Amino acid sequence: MELPPLALDRNADRPLAVQLADALRAVTAGGGLRAGDRLPSTRELAATLGVSRTVTAAAYDQLLAEGWAVGRRGAGTFVVGAPAGPPGPARQTAPSRQGREREPRPISLWPGAPCLEALDRAAWRRAWRAAADPPPDAAAEPVGVPAFRAAVVEHLLRHRGLAVDPAQVLATAGSTAAVAELARTLPPGSRVAVEEPGYQRAVAALRTAGLVVTPVPVDAAGLVVEALPAGLAGVYCTPAHQFPLGARLSAARRMALVERARAERFLVIEDDYDGELRYDVAPLPLLAALGPDVVAHLGTASKLLTPTLGVGWLVAPPAVRSAVLDLRGHTGTRPAPAGQRVFVALAAHGDLARHLRRLRRELSQRRAAVAAAVRTAGHVLEGDAAGAHIVVPLPDAAAERAVIDAAAARAVTLDGLARHHAGEPGRAGIVLGYAEPPRPALERGLAVAGDVLALLNANR
Repeated sequence: MELPPLALDRNADRPLAVQLADALRAVTAGGGLRAGDRLPSTRELAATLGVSRTVTAAAYDQLLAEGWAVGRRGAGTFVVGAPAGPPGPARQTAPSRQGREREPRPISLWPGAPCLEALDRAAWRRAWRAAADPPPDAAAEPVGVPAFRAAVVEHLLRHRGLAVDPAQVLATAGSTAAVAELARTLPPGSRVAVEEPGYQRAVAALRTAGLVVTPVPVDAAGLVVEALPAGLAGVYCTPAHQFPLGARLSAARRMALVERARAERFLVIEDDYDGELRYDVAPLPLLAALGPDVVAHLGTASKLLTPTLGVGWLVAPPAVRSAVLDLRGHTGTRPAPAGQRVFVALAAHGDLARHLRRLRRELSQRRAAVAAAVRTAGHVLEGDAAGAHIVVPLPDAAAERAVIDAAAARAVTLDGLARHHAGEPGRAGIVLGYAEPPRPALERGLAVAGDVLALLNANR
């Protein structure tokens, strides 16, 4: 169909693809496009507008990810529908609701959320349909769906450089659930070291299993291995991208940790929650590759895709796998197969690999925008060029609280380092996540975060 005129400003700071996506949304909202209308092909639209096909393809990818449009194989790209317009006299709601609707919805810049904008909704629906093809299961597989374990083997080899056999893989309900299972295989009352600051859900899982948590400091090279005390049953760590500080465990410390685990016979729990998301250099070898006899490796689909799937994987030494399976046999714990089958379908059709490429590109661009906003506000940032969050160090807890409160007053939710400590907080700062909000909301949230951080500098 013929589109209304679409204005693109080549001299503007905003990328042409973003301008084009905004223009198509505006045309839809104004009634120029209706649900079911077929959009021109990316090639046709590029020729009409005099831009590269890369621009039109990126704009369409954005609209597909947001659900404004849908791709139909062999047919093209179609408009799904228009958003509701501003309420008119005939659409007045009850007074009690009007007040709530006027309140701005908070923009969350917390870490730990996936980037749903990068997810191809057409591929997502296709995977769910494929997952529904097999007949219902009469009984769940304690080890996981065989096809899922095979897909994890391929994923680990291609994206993490870890060569394993399907027999070494157990399906899990995610990283935290796997930590909870591993914790229950350790002797009650034994000590497990954790990073400080670190991932507190893992800390809670360890404590719930009756283990004693021992915080160990983290610096710019990751977990301080020399600070590990003697007498440990395990060490929980995030070596690829330390959560929340964003450091990468150095090669020397990786070797030292594996050597100590062998000498002192403790288990290393390697949580690789977002190890696939690196933008600067290739990641260092996994701990599981260096010490397969002493390392339990955990991965998850939650940060790569969405927590909706509720799936992850565990690669561990034979004795550890047997202990987990024995526990599952006694408790009836079974990883749900539905999410596993969706993951398989995404991997089988190449959609998972395409998604990861798109996700890395999207998050890399977002990180650049975050870094620019933080530096413009007169602050430094910490954390490798990886994952979906950075840390803005602050002088003390009072400054952290002031920044969080000032942003909250302007409907932006920020996270602080205080809550990421198992003991008394020793560092202050903002843990700024950039994956969750749609691009326009992220821009607004960064503007507020930049303002409150700049104000903090001005008031020093």
